Amino acid sequence: MTTPQEYKSKWTVFAMSLPIFIEIGLQMLVPNMDQFMLSHYSQDAVAAVGNDNMIINMIILTLSVLSQAATILIAHYRGAGNLSQASRVCSVSLALNLTLGTLISLILFLFPRFFLQLLGVPLEIYPDATLYLRWIGLFIIIQSAYTAFISFLQGFSLLRETMLCSAVMNILNICGNMVLIHGLGPIPSLGVLGVCISTNTAKTLGLVLVLYLCRKKTPIRLSLSHLRPFPKKELSKLLYLGIPSAGETFSYQLSQTTLMTFVNLFGIAVITTKVYAYIIAMISYLYSQSLAMATQILVSYFKGADNNREVDQRVKFTIFVSMLLSGSLAILVYFHSDLIFSVFTNDPEVHALGKVILFIDIFLEIGRAVNMCMVMALNAAGDVKAPITIGIIFMWSFSVLGGWFFGVHLLWGLAGIWLAMALDECTRGLVFFWRWHQGTWKKALI
Repeated sequence: MTTPQEYKSKWTVFAMSLPIFIEIGLQMLVPNMDQFMLSHYSQDAVAAVGNDNMIINMIILTLSVLSQAATILIAHYRGAGNLSQASRVCSVSLALNLTLGTLISLILFLFPRFFLQLLGVPLEIYPDATLYLRWIGLFIIIQSAYTAFISFLQGFSLLRETMLCSAVMNILNICGNMVLIHGLGPIPSLGVLGVCISTNTAKTLGLVLVLYLCRKKTPIRLSLSHLRPFPKKELSKLLYLGIPSAGETFSYQLSQTTLMTFVNLFGIAVITTKVYAYIIAMISYLYSQSLAMATQILVSYFKGADNNREVDQRVKFTIFVSMLLSGSLAILVYFHSDLIFSVFTNDPEVHALGKVILFIDIFLEIGRAVNMCMVMALNAAGDVKAPITIGIIFMWSFSVLGGWFFGVHLLWGLAGIWLAMALDECTRGLVFFWRWHQGTWKKALI
């Protein structure tokens, strides 16, 4: 199979990563823009939505990573020249996502308070937290379908198209929030309810757009015939790649949710600082994440073409660049922390604590840059057990137990929790690189 011209240069990863970067940034803006726009409405609303998004983001990211199994297989079959099998994989992947999405939607809609109790959410923000989790949760089914079709576009390297979908969704969400949060003319101020309406409307219209693009731009032909007889082979491939990847992501997000229960012990000011610091930290790691996702597509393609030498070179190059960029951006953010925090609040307590957090975050982001690339590269290359095994061991022993020890036991608060997270990311990065050097990933993918 001849390598496409656009894949031949090592700099290809940058051309691929730019639309992914914009797409991820825009995708993550949906919940975070909700929090930002609510910051001028009510700090209690910010705290409520910030807690809920720990759960929502965990679910969305798990579905996204599970869907990346389809991206890996599509790119693999493209490299091997087998497009008919790619269509079969897409049909099975969509059915799987819809099944999971339906189940999750029903659980969140019917039992929101169960999850709020698990998080230890302060009682004063229960009404807003329940409202947001119930109605955003109900539309997870829409999100699951959207995520599946986005993964199909990525498998065919249609990255500008995925960027377009996220841009449209965010524009609609922002416009809806502007009208519905504070009210406009005859439309009353709806606060958190307004956020729910605008976010769910944007997601629904985003799904319509991505459906159209998949139909127009790809050779994929979805069919119920792909599900009869029961597609054991395709489903097993998706689960083989997807479950460990989703499991690692789910474990990470669950550990972050557990850490949020520690943060909730320190009051509203610390909660809002954490929410804002998390949003700000995205500036440092989003591009590294996009580089990692672009590398995943390239690794899958070259594995399909049986070119392990190219795989190794591309991965190591991405790691170096990601560490450099993430570290540099984190330093830049730290030195401008007061200016950045002032966008959200003028509370001096938040500013002072936020500056400490962003200093620790410099080291966290360097480690995270390595981890994101390594997890996606190992999964795409077929070494699927290493990311979930290493991830679970380190994130729960360092982040969670360390977060409790430094943050709660020693009373270092949010700074202690962030320190534990930084130790986890840096240590885990070293172990992942050692695993890649071992070369277990060189075996056949499927």
